[in-house]
Amino acid sequence: MTTRRVLLVLIGAAALAVGLIATSQLGARDREEAPAAAAGTHSSLAGIPQRGLVLGDPDAPVTLVEYADLQCPYCAEWAARTLPVLVSDYVRTGKLRIVFHGLAFIGPDSDTALRTALAAGRENRLWDVIAGFYARQGAENAWVTDDLVDDVAVEAGLDAGRLRDARDESWVTAELRAAQAAADAAGVHGTPSFQLGRTGGSLELLQLRSLGPEGMTPAIDALLRR
Repeated sequence: MTTRRVLLVLIGAAALAVGLIATSQLGARDREEAPAAAAGTHSSLAGIPQRGLVLGDPDAPVTLVEYADLQCPYCAEWAARTLPVLVSDYVRTGKLRIVFHGLAFIGPDSDTALRTALAAGRENRLWDVIAGFYARQGAENAWVTDDLVDDVAVEAGLDAGRLRDARDESWVTAELRAAQAAADAAGVHGTPSFQLGRTGGSLELLQLRSLGPEGMTPAIDALLRR
């Protein structure tokens, strides 16, 4: 990868090595498998409340904040491997709410995809649009076309033209800047990164050892026992 700052700084050396191997093998076979995994995540969202950036019950006792770039392959991996488990075991049961903070430092396609997702948040479909982009993630800064955006929008049940028009609104730009400010304040330097804590309390930056569920669920369980 030639991307500045995209390497995970919060994951241990062993997990990073695995991630690099997986990324280096993102050829045709992997690109065929990745959409299927992400599509599964998309379907797992059915019936779960969304409000703007938030997935799940707003009164859930624990909050997870995700910092992600929609072009980041590690973010797509986390969405395929771990998000469905969190949704099934914690979000759907009212124990966890997840807040999305999108970053756009990989390049112009990051900005386009993120703006589209944020615009969908106004219609409470941000998480569906995110899943749609991960399912179609392609070569860096060469895949987020208008046709692809339209496909993602339609799949999420949204009007594609209205969504494309909305992504350049000033409020979308404000949300994008707010997410970057939150990342800077949290000390986030790579994606995906996560903060976790009791809802309404302080959030701590997680030091992940794995992108799989085992890298996150113990910390969630510990907070739920408090």
